[in-house]
Amino acid sequence: MSSTTTVLPLRNIPGSYGLPLLGSIKDRLDYFWFQGSDSFFRTRKLKYKSTVFRTNMPPSFPFFFDVNPKVVVLTDSKSFATLFDISTVEKKDVLVGDYMPSVNYTGKMRVLAYLDPSEPKHSLVKNFAIDVLKSSSKVWVSELFSNLDTMWSTIESDISNNGSSIFLVPLQKCLFRFLTKSLIGADPAARPEIGDGGFALLDKWLALQLLPTISIGVLQPLEEIFLHSFQYPFALVSGDYKKLYQFVEAEGKEVVEKGRKDYNLTTEEVIHNLLFILGFNAFGGFTIFLPKLISTIGGDKTGLQAKLREEVRKNKEPLGFDALRSLELVQSTVYEVLRLNPPVALQYARARKDFVLSSHDSAYEIRKGELLCGYQPLAMRDEMVFDRPDEFVPDRFTGEKGRKLLDYLFWSNGPQTATPGSSNKQCAAKDYVVATASLLVAWIFTRYDEFKCDDSSSAITSVVKAGEGK
Repeated sequence: MSSTTTVLPLRNIPGSYGLPLLGSIKDRLDYFWFQGSDSFFRTRKLKYKSTVFRTNMPPSFPFFFDVNPKVVVLTDSKSFATLFDISTVEKKDVLVGDYMPSVNYTGKMRVLAYLDPSEPKHSLVKNFAIDVLKSSSKVWVSELFSNLDTMWSTIESDISNNGSSIFLVPLQKCLFRFLTKSLIGADPAARPEIGDGGFALLDKWLALQLLPTISIGVLQPLEEIFLHSFQYPFALVSGDYKKLYQFVEAEGKEVVEKGRKDYNLTTEEVIHNLLFILGFNAFGGFTIFLPKLISTIGGDKTGLQAKLREEVRKNKEPLGFDALRSLELVQSTVYEVLRLNPPVALQYARARKDFVLSSHDSAYEIRKGELLCGYQPLAMRDEMVFDRPDEFVPDRFTGEKGRKLLDYLFWSNGPQTATPGSSNKQCAAKDYVVATASLLVAWIFTRYDEFKCDDSSSAITSVVKAGEGK
């Protein structure tokens, strides 16, 4: 891409919000039913011949009111980057757009994800989160590998007994134990209801908050009527959340005390933020991303597994954070899956002031208070940045040229080359996510020569242990 500064033509933002009530209903039904989310954005991009356009975004409560958020959509990498400029945009209460789950789900307080960096509490909680991650690094790798061993032993047993293994539940159990012990220093086994079913408690807590914003593919129009037309009351999971809260309070005393003593947070602020980081950011994010990583590698028919296996087994260092420096293809594969399938597809921000937004070819006037909606799967398939943008290219981020592309990898609410801090909204665990996924891939190829996933990408159908292949 050229670095030459050019004056872009000022253009009115195309698109509209349609007629009152009817326009918002049409866009909502297109998004959830007739087109689906990806086609919703792609068709409008083509229709308006613009990567920036106006539309309505669901959810709306109740269905028959014209209250859909009216947004300016950004689908190219240049305009999308504006969402990270805190001097220009505000991030207060826009994690999932104009819709915000009840604060009852988070102890009647706004946790870190909903705070703007300009709010005093943001820096305290963000720095606390970064500190917790640094402290967890002492056990991160050992806990990950210990729980991977349990997970894949279960998968092997399922394949032996049933011919395949639907791996989501074993993965979630692995993630819950690993993250709870690493981040909170608490052993789920200390409480049977947490050790056996803690992952399911988090699943329900997450689902009730996000159901109004996602499509689950049930029979329409039942999904619109019962899932997208109202917020679910916290009372449905209050008992589950209380169990998780009491578990952290009793078993995670050291990290709770760190938040109280070093960051002047109350016990309630520490625990509710820890549960959100654990459940929403870490457990929820990995639950979306890692199955796609596993199924992409397991379903590949281009010889990728042989290349990954060779790179992993050439490494002479003990498998850990330091060893990742020599696993360039492994990390590039992780980056490429994140590029094509970011765990969070939509990024939101509200204009802090009037400003001029730039795409690659045009400029647009944005007014203070307008809600910006970035659709990440298109922004990271920008043909102005990425060759063959819709193809899975595992070695895309290797070499000097590939590393420069990390400036346009935005999955973490900021470019991969940036550093999370109290002055921005980038994921505090950005580097831990990449490292964890890379270690997962490397661990697999120290234990197995290959593995295969079925066409549905939800099940592993075979594994070949190291040394047992041809």
